[in-house]
Amino acid sequence: MRAAALALGLLAAAPAEATCRLALALALDVSSSVDKTERQLQLEGLARALEDRSVREAIFSIPGTTIALMVFEWSGQGDQDVISPWVEVATPADLDRLSADIRRTTKRKPNRPTALGAALEFARVELGRVNCFEQKIDVSGDGRNNDGIPPERLYEWRNFGMITVNALSIGSETKGLSRYFEDLVIRGPGAFVVEADDYSDYARAIREKLIREIGVPRLGMAR
Repeated sequence: MRAAALALGLLAAAPAEATCRLALALALDVSSSVDKTERQLQLEGLARALEDRSVREAIFSIPGTTIALMVFEWSGQGDQDVISPWVEVATPADLDRLSADIRRTTKRKPNRPTALGAALEFARVELGRVNCFEQKIDVSGDGRNNDGIPPERLYEWRNFGMITVNALSIGSETKGLSRYFEDLVIRGPGAFVVEADDYSDYARAIREKLIREIGVPRLGMAR
């Protein structure tokens, strides 16, 4: 409902300059449980999702507005590597360039722990660099936090305000991972978890997730 009301307000305003309606930080897991092939499946899956027609329809669903995207990989504490800094997406060409940047990403160092809380804090700070109506973090992962501050403690210590955190749970090797994300990681208005069976299913899952978190819900739709 909040997003639908926002959409009406933006349409009514019809500003001369495009208004940023959403800032979305995309966080990709490259901890020690993610091998070279699985990392590449994430990168290619995200690049393909940004080229998908339905995703693009969601991004450009409100005339006169833009969204801002940034992409980074995360693993241990202090180990967050930006693939693409903030990009204001105003045209399909902006998405083409972002997809190309994702595909050009260089090799990462292996054997890093899983500092999920540190990744969320990094994204929170990055969101402070942009001025958009809504702020969201899209975090993908295949394991629980095992290094540094856990997400639930981070939320007690840092002010996340109205930031929404959504999660993409990958694989079934960690029992109860989706429940862990639901109980301790996601937060904010309309937060949700999407499941990928494994990394080969990531492209499907991230496409579904982007459509859901970027698009504007039908008027009258709950949550």
